[in-house]
Amino acid sequence: MAGGIARGRLAEERKAWRKNHPHGFVARPETGPDGSANLMVWRCIIPGKPGTDWEGGHYPLIMLFSEDYPSQPPKCKFPPGFFHINVYPSGDVCLSILNTGLGWSPAITVTQILVGIQELLDEPNPSSSAQFECHKLYVQKDKTEYKKRVKAQAKQYPALL
Repeated sequence: MAGGIARGRLAEERKAWRKNHPHGFVARPETGPDGSANLMVWRCIIPGKPGTDWEGGHYPLIMLFSEDYPSQPPKCKFPPGFFHINVYPSGDVCLSILNTGLGWSPAITVTQILVGIQELLDEPNPSSSAQFECHKLYVQKDKTEYKKRVKAQAKQYPALL
């Protein structure tokens, strides 16, 4: 029955997203070979926030939902090697609202997760580092190399339109 709860909630989230979502964001269930929607895997795009070093980038993210959703948060993954303090080399995002023991609540929506990740891009949490080199560059007083890498990454992910 739990899978039915997860799929029902995700169908409602998809419906709400289609009616109203933040400008520049994309979130849609993966399409199977037969054309059906897989509500358990969503392909997303998070735009870099204007006025930040992330601006201009349109960052791909996959949300993987379990049959225990919304009791358990989805896994959120950027491409492997994504340069960010709070993203593991595997691409897994380290964010409190995605952690059952810290900030996850079943009331949190897909929209809130994506906006939270967009905020995290420019406002990382250095105390919860997932990448040594990135953390080292970020915490140094001279962040020139860090900013250079962020801006170069933004260019790697241009808008698809």
